[in-house]
Amino acid sequence: MRILLWYWGRRGGGAQYTLGLAQALAGRPGVELSLSVSAQGEFRDRFRNLSVPTDIVDTYRDLSGFATGLLRLPALTRQLIGRARQADVVVSGMTHVWAPLVAPALARSGAAFVQVVHDATPHPGDFGLAWNWRLGRELGAARAAVALSDQVAVALAARAPALPLIRMPLPALLPAAPAAPPAAAGPGALRLLFFGRLRAYKGLDLLRDAFRLLHQSHPGASLRVVGEGDPEACAPGLAGLPGVRLERRWVAEAEIPTLLAEADAVVLPYREASQSGVAPQALAMGVPVVATPVGGLTEQVRPGAGGVLAAAVTAPALAEALAGLMDPARLAALRQEAARAGAAASDWDAAATALLAGLARVLR
Repeated sequence: MRILLWYWGRRGGGAQYTLGLAQALAGRPGVELSLSVSAQGEFRDRFRNLSVPTDIVDTYRDLSGFATGLLRLPALTRQLIGRARQADVVVSGMTHVWAPLVAPALARSGAAFVQVVHDATPHPGDFGLAWNWRLGRELGAARAAVALSDQVAVALAARAPALPLIRMPLPALLPAAPAAPPAAAGPGALRLLFFGRLRAYKGLDLLRDAFRLLHQSHPGASLRVVGEGDPEACAPGLAGLPGVRLERRWVAEAEIPTLLAEADAVVLPYREASQSGVAPQALAMGVPVVATPVGGLTEQVRPGAGGVLAAAVTAPALAEALAGLMDPARLAALRQEAARAGAAASDWDAAATALLAGLARVLR
């Protein structure tokens, strides 16, 4: 199967996912892989080092560069279509800003275009009209879509009933091995981590109220919140709580394993979720995950596999779930479970096998 993997985004989960998939497919028997990726992408050199045919496309670095990139888009589209004619299928590794602009032209050229879909519905707070326009353009051009969770698959089936779906699990986006437990922080201590973009749907207000309850009865608990965004808009007063350390910044890929390894547990207090890239990454490192029971999180965070699901999407329920980790024996058992589950959480070979089987069905 000749696969053109296309991703003109620059950084973040989409870039990490595309790199992981490219690494899993490069050199695989029966697969001829080629790439089209952004010259401004943070993994440009790592894509190039895979030793497969690769187009490094000049996209944009800032807002003025984006405007210039739009002027080049017709030529870039023709270049991509030329590449697509040498492939059996074009796979877009998650959405990026160029995908809805280029995908219809791919379809008109006769290319078998397959879109990987991270979210099938807009998150609360997203600009719904633009979001739906973007997804509509991508799905309208697609021969099939790849869903990374059952929750997304159900939503896609409702939106586009005639579109074939390929179910692929979302592995850990970065290579990782179970980390040694962090050095003990003293009796009654628990180091919690929230990591990722700070968005309203991620439930930082729930986490704020839950941590306030936890800290009242367990003053040794601490919470580190790291990510880009406006914490005051998401959870007013969070930074002022005792035991909370807030870091508003983008985290480079190289720092992520260390960030996770320094935590006793990762918290995902989401109000809505398709799936999370943080969950499999934490489990791949043997770090337990505590989450609210919403969307695709219920598929990724499982009791007995290093996961703890709160009984409800409320601050008291989340605080109760976190309080269970204050028991050192319970926390140690969860780390062991997470370490055992980590191999499956980082199995890109199995994920690529599922994708290839789905692509074969679609192409037939």
